[in-house]
Amino acid sequence: MTTLTAQIVTPEDQRYRLLRSTYTTVGKPAAVILPRDTAEVVAALRYAREQGLPLSVRSGGHGLSGRSTNNGGVVIDLSAMNKVEVLDRQARLVRVEAGARWAQVAQALAPHGLAISSGDHGNVGVGGLATGGGVGWLVRHYGLTIDHIRAADVVLADGTVVRADPSLLWLIRGAGAGAGIVVAFEIEAIELRDVGYAQIAVQLDRDGDALRQWADYMATAPRELSTAVTLMPYGSSPAASITAVVADDSERRIRAAIEPLLGLGNGVLDSHAQIVPYPALVSTAHLHPNIGQQPNTTTNGLLTTMTATDAAAIAAMANGPVLVQMRSLGGAVNDVPASETAYAHRHQGTLVIASVFPPRRAERLDKAWRELAGRVDGAYVNFESRPDADAFTRIYPGETGDRVSRLWKQYDPEGIFSPMWTP
Repeated sequence: MTTLTAQIVTPEDQRYRLLRSTYTTVGKPAAVILPRDTAEVVAALRYAREQGLPLSVRSGGHGLSGRSTNNGGVVIDLSAMNKVEVLDRQARLVRVEAGARWAQVAQALAPHGLAISSGDHGNVGVGGLATGGGVGWLVRHYGLTIDHIRAADVVLADGTVVRADPSLLWLIRGAGAGAGIVVAFEIEAIELRDVGYAQIAVQLDRDGDALRQWADYMATAPRELSTAVTLMPYGSSPAASITAVVADDSERRIRAAIEPLLGLGNGVLDSHAQIVPYPALVSTAHLHPNIGQQPNTTTNGLLTTMTATDAAAIAAMANGPVLVQMRSLGGAVNDVPASETAYAHRHQGTLVIASVFPPRRAERLDKAWRELAGRVDGAYVNFESRPDADAFTRIYPGETGDRVSRLWKQYDPEGIFSPMWTP
């Protein structure tokens, strides 16, 4: 293990304070290992197994579950493996190492006129998002990040390095956390430089009718338009902060896509729009150490269509102690057959996310979520902070769950990558 000596960070090391935790969880691992290449990932995995210690793998550390740190175990931190390379400009094929952050990816691709829809924050790591789904600012135009992964290099639980075969590639695209350590992806990007960007705040009605209007519009809106909505208390009824992104640089088309959003609710509180380079949405200004600064408990659910009852339940939840966010889906996401990836949710139109923050406890979230829980249809792994057996059945339903479970056991028979997910 002499080759890893300089890459092993223990509590006595000055670097430990900035490496021990994730964005949501303060950890106390016995060691954090910073491999610089695939061979060192293999060595780090061997080290963890020889020590008999719990193992966590980290790309960015933004994951809500906090699984990319631990107490008393080993964390393999891939942040030094962050290269972004355009392999074939004509085919728009890009190789991205798993330790890169999406801000770095956007910045590297911008000179080539290319973009990959990722998450909604530049500090999110490539590996965690690209093995779970990828609901980004271009989601209705581009689809999920996983829908454009064409190949992957993986270190399996026994230390074998493989180019993912079709079976493993299926698993990586949506359920990669239990497959192995993905060290690099080949992803098909799109031609994109500038986008329309708008921030709109509207006053909502108490029964949530404006939320249903938003969902109805997004079901028929141009695919170039993707939106994210954050609800917050505002007097006697909630307000909605809408972020709208149009994958187009035409002022006329941007205006036409955004204008219907200005008619939602009981009036516009504020609005502004501009044309910006795509990297501005996942800016390098977002990059920061993750030191457990945002503990929370989060859950989520998917809606096929939003009924009046659904909307009323969401509005009621937003008037309580819960932060509610929504993401528009549909469009290119739903072009992909449900059986093609381990993310099987290909008919839903809306993702609803609910979070509570200390000192509020998970019980408050569960109580507020209870009415909507029976109405949602599935869930998304990257917005679930409690990855247990119940979450597994919502995230990987039916035949998809059976296949995920079977393949996890095939590629990782000892369950060293997925001990919390045993269905």
